[in-house]
Amino acid sequence: MPLKTEPADSASQSAYTRAGVDTSEADAGLSSLKERFQSGWLSRETFGAPQLDIGYFANVVNIGGGTGLAICVDGVGSKAKIAHELKRYDTIGIDCVAMNVNDLICVGARPVSFVDYIGVQAITREMIDQISVGLTRGVSDCKVEGFNICGGEIAQLKEIINGFDLIGTAVGTVPLDRIVTGKNLRPGDVVIGLASNGIHSNGLSLARRTFLEDNEFRLDHRFEEIEGTLGDELLRPTEIYVPEVLDVIATIPETKALINVTSDGLLNLTRVDAPVGFVIDNLPKPQPIFDLIERFGAVDFAEMFHVYNMGVGFCVVVAKDAVDRTLEVLHRHKRRAWPIGHAVADAGKHVEISQHGLIGQGKFFRKR
Repeated sequence: MPLKTEPADSASQSAYTRAGVDTSEADAGLSSLKERFQSGWLSRETFGAPQLDIGYFANVVNIGGGTGLAICVDGVGSKAKIAHELKRYDTIGIDCVAMNVNDLICVGARPVSFVDYIGVQAITREMIDQISVGLTRGVSDCKVEGFNICGGEIAQLKEIINGFDLIGTAVGTVPLDRIVTGKNLRPGDVVIGLASNGIHSNGLSLARRTFLEDNEFRLDHRFEEIEGTLGDELLRPTEIYVPEVLDVIATIPETKALINVTSDGLLNLTRVDAPVGFVIDNLPKPQPIFDLIERFGAVDFAEMFHVYNMGVGFCVVVAKDAVDRTLEVLHRHKRRAWPIGHAVADAGKHVEISQHGLIGQGKFFRKR
């Protein structure tokens, strides 16, 4: 099938926005929400008080005795539309668990329990059963004793939902004096990248527009560059990084920050609580799916790094003298990982991807 092209839009409108995801508007709304919510917070020493500002990967609530209850919520986004179109629901639950637990461990928390919400247009027993298969598999893949799904909710919303939506909430515990936020990060600390297995669960709106709408590929289409069908690739479950990261937390006291690379890509590094930026100079070659999206969607390379993980699904930032020991832990868990860059003094919090000539700040990358 030939590649379809269209005139370039104005620089102010990204491919992701044209695909229906306006991150600028979302950020503006989040700023207002944060101001209202945080205005009523009590001091952090008070029972029930949040320990972090809204906007980090997860928050931690003081539940007394020096213990914090970590909590986060996330869903699978428009990846659910791929699952629904293919009538394949047995892996989407893994994504739901992964999106939550990978955030939860960023504050140093050990997962304790999980609940899910399934909103459906028309419920079938087979759909719910298959979704539960994935949810159960995701929890099992965390390899945390006692971590289970303790409940949830199913809502039939024929007038609201087209297909289904899947959202989860994960909770965990972390000592209040061991919450990880990157506040001890220093220039020279090393960023270790943990490999992704592809697109994970971010940027599916752009991928769907690129392949299914603009170029009219079918989900059963086969590209030479990828194994299996396009649908197989887009439904590949998000990696779960819990076992190896918990092992790093337990054995590497020089761990400075833990970063889930989701929407905003490597710009998630700048969420750390320290006046540092990062130079990334040793990235792996991204999986073929990213090249296909860039090529068939005519997506600017800088935007690809804003929307997608581009081959790195999680980052562990450690002191320089702890790199070898950290890699030993990760490799023991059969996780592909390698140093990809380092922290630098930078109150402006830029991320420079030097091998590709990109510089990023806030939500966007651009060519240097």
